[in-house]
Amino acid sequence: MPGGRHVAAVGDVSFELAAGECLALVGESGCGKSVLASALLGLLPGNAETSGEARLGDGLELLSADERTLARTVRGRRIGLVPQSPAAHLTPVRTVRAQLAETVRELTGARGAALAEAVEAAAARAAFPAGHLDRYPHQLSGGLAQRAATALALVGDAPLLLADEPTTGLDRELVDRTADELRRHADAGHALLMITHDLAAAERIADRVAVMYAGRVVEIADAAVFFGAAGPRHPYARGLLDALPERAFTPIPGMPPELGALPSGCAFAARCAVKASACEAVPALVGGVACHHPHRPAAEEAPRA
Repeated sequence: MPGGRHVAAVGDVSFELAAGECLALVGESGCGKSVLASALLGLLPGNAETSGEARLGDGLELLSADERTLARTVRGRRIGLVPQSPAAHLTPVRTVRAQLAETVRELTGARGAALAEAVEAAAARAAFPAGHLDRYPHQLSGGLAQRAATALALVGDAPLLLADEPTTGLDRELVDRTADELRRHADAGHALLMITHDLAAAERIADRVAVMYAGRVVEIADAAVFFGAAGPRHPYARGLLDALPERAFTPIPGMPPELGALPSGCAFAARCAVKASACEAVPALVGGVACHHPHRPAAEEAPRA
C-alpha cells in the first residue's frame, strides 16, 4: 500500500473442497471472501503478494501458475467464475448472445446451428430470457446482468465453480432457482465455492459453511449443524444467524476492524459479549472453530450423572 504499508487481506486460510460438494463462504463485507476467490484465479491487483498453495485435484498449483497457464487452461475450463460485479465483467460493446456464443464455441467446440441452440440452452440454464439475448450489458437490469454472468460461468461445466454473490439483485424466486441450478452443478460431480451474504441460499444448497471475519476463517461446520438446533460455535457466526429477521433480528454491535489496523488478539473481541482475558491472543482454528470460548450445545454442558 502507499507508504510501504502492508495489509493482510486474507490469512491462515486452509480448507479442502471435494467434487460434488458445495462450501458456502459467508461473512460481512470486507472480510476477504472475494479476495480469496481472486487469488485462486490469479486476478489479484499487481501490488498483491501471496504465500502458501492452492492446489487443484490434478495437481496444478494456482498461486504460482503463470498468466498464460491461467488464461489458457484454468479460467473457464477448470475454474468457472460468477463475478461479484457482473456488469463490470461483461463486454460493453457486445450483446449477451455474442458473448455467450464466443464462450460456448471456445469451451465446447459447437458451430453453426448447434452453436445457436447451445447458446439458448446456456441462457435458459441461468434463467436468462431468450428475448434479451440481443441486448447490450448497459440495457440489462442488475438481475439480468447477474443471470448473464451465471450463464457464462456454467458453460464449461468446470470442475470448480467460484460463485461470488451469485444471487445479488434477484428476487426470491430467482434466488431459489439460481441456487438450485448451482446445486445441480455440484450434484453432477463439480466442486462449488459459493461466496454469499444470503444465508437462506446457503442453507438451501450448502454441504458445509465457512465463516470469515477480518481476513481469517473463524469457523467451518457442516451446514446441517450450522443451521440446525446446535447452531454455530463461534460468537460471530451465531451473531450472523441471530441478525436474520426470521430469527432474533438482533444486529451484531459495532463494526469489523480495518484490515490495516487489526488488534493484536482476537479480531472479534471488541464486538463479543463473552470476551475474556484469553482473547488478547489470536485463537487458532481447532476443531473447526477459532475461539477461546466457543459455544457448546446444552447436551455437552450438562454435568454427567
